[in-house]
Amino acid sequence: MVTLNRIYTRAGDAGSTRLASGATVSKSDPRVETYGAVDETNACLGLARTHTAGSGELDAILARLQNELFDLGADLATPARADEADGSKLRILDSQVARLEAEIDALNAELPPLASFVLPGGTGAAAALHLARTVCRRAEREAVRLVEAGEPVSGPALRYLNRLSDLLFVAARYANDKGAAEVFWSSGATR
Repeated sequence: MVTLNRIYTRAGDAGSTRLASGATVSKSDPRVETYGAVDETNACLGLARTHTAGSGELDAILARLQNELFDLGADLATPARADEADGSKLRILDSQVARLEAEIDALNAELPPLASFVLPGGTGAAAALHLARTVCRRAEREAVRLVEAGEPVSGPALRYLNRLSDLLFVAARYANDKGAAEVFWSSGATR
């Protein structure tokens, strides 16, 4: 359990923050940008849940995802070290990625096949889920940039972000009355 007695510390007033490892970095550090985008994704899910409270299955998935996004943030805020013992740090697991895939398949089985690109919109829940999807894609791009810069990011964390954005796309379709309320792209319609 985390106890926060003080909300402000003034420690970041000069533009720096600490990673979970204790290392001090700039608030614009690519790692901070990455887990910041994960935090934004979580906030978008919170917004989506204001519309899914009556949908037991979908809301339960989103509630679990919000908790897992905190785990993912902790994973990203704690760069792995070569001498790290397995299980010593909170890390995203391949089993969590597999669960996302199973949920994508289950939700998608209840949707009609796509015949066009979907515009972000429809119901309030779907619009919020599309917003979460786009922010999640940004988090994934930031994580890839970390890897390309030689920074440690676990494979399961990268796969989780990729699958999560897929799940959020399918969940948005599902939230659009299982596809009945979807808004489709009309190519060249405004020319």
